[in-house]
Amino acid sequence: MTGIDQDDRLRVLREHAREWAGQLRPHAFELERDPDTVYRHLDLPAVDYVGKMLIPPRMQPYPLRIGRYEYYGTTAVERVVAAEEIASGDAGMFLASPGASLSGVLVGMLGDEAQQQWYFGRVRERPTWTFFALTEPARGSDAMAMSTTLRRASDGSLTLHGEKRYVGNATRAQVGTVFARTGPGPLGVVAVLVETDAPGYHAEPLDTIGLRGAQISAIRFDDVPVDPGRVLGAHLPASARGMWSALRTFNLLRPGVAAIALGIARAAIEYARSQGFRVRHRDELDRLGHRVHTTRQLILRAAHEVDRDPRNGYLASAAKAQAAQLAEEATLQSLRILGPGARFEHPWLDKLARDARGVEFMEGTRNVQRLNVCHALTKGRFDDD
Repeated sequence: MTGIDQDDRLRVLREHAREWAGQLRPHAFELERDPDTVYRHLDLPAVDYVGKMLIPPRMQPYPLRIGRYEYYGTTAVERVVAAEEIASGDAGMFLASPGASLSGVLVGMLGDEAQQQWYFGRVRERPTWTFFALTEPARGSDAMAMSTTLRRASDGSLTLHGEKRYVGNATRAQVGTVFARTGPGPLGVVAVLVETDAPGYHAEPLDTIGLRGAQISAIRFDDVPVDPGRVLGAHLPASARGMWSALRTFNLLRPGVAAIALGIARAAIEYARSQGFRVRHRDELDRLGHRVHTTRQLILRAAHEVDRDPRNGYLASAAKAQAAQLAEEATLQSLRILGPGARFEHPWLDKLARDARGVEFMEGTRNVQRLNVCHALTKGRFDDD
């Protein structure tokens, strides 16, 4: 993966994203106090880039251009390079930014041409927030226990009923994707496109101690009408829809979540170094810095693997588990190095620690990722690595 890390196109993106990150940090605490702050900073380069990510090149006439290079954010490798740098400035602003995000990956995977034109056209024309609703209260992302339903009336009309929880940006989004059950078993799950101004759609933010800008939300669907043309994957076999598509979506985006965690870890280490410390702590920070480097290589490798084949998410799970653990350890160790009262005396480091804990719960906790890795090991997936 050394070749990927040294690719000139990615090097240029990393350098510019690092500059963008410095422009985010002054707004980090304002965003924590008032998540609507993101609306006042849509002109920031990082926010603009995230807003354009994942729009297919054939539908994006105005991608990010730096010198002779164009960036669409449609590959996992490109996304992890940008995500690490932007998150080192403020992960909250990264997650609060408009853009296609998870639902965009799903629409790109399952949507027919008309659905893709409709969805990505909206995201392209103006800053558009989206959401991806899978997790349910008391059920998590267990497809077999899913209770949200898509019901068909005798006249053929469709309505959505149920609840989702821990959904990013659901209170500010204009459109999103929702997983619902149409029948029993794993093949009875579909994904639909939902507009948030539809009657019966209700979303409210949940209280969180970290990543407050993302406005993690709870959603309720009370007889929400769904146009039959908004059911994703109707042109595909049932085995290619539902939870299969959700798993591939997570595989493709999980390296980016790992990169966010890595950016937080790196920011904590850099901050601790900037504050001055006793000589005996230098080795601790150096060891953490070495782990940042090795974890970056794992993330790049995982991103390359899912770009090659989105079914191969085992390295993405390993990268996410390792990066989330590193973020938590780096932030807490930096606080300890700076001594008692560090959370009060160094609010930026306190915020990084709270955000690091939040990343742990994004797209599967460490236990879930370890189960994925264990399954891959038993199947011999690592034998050639």
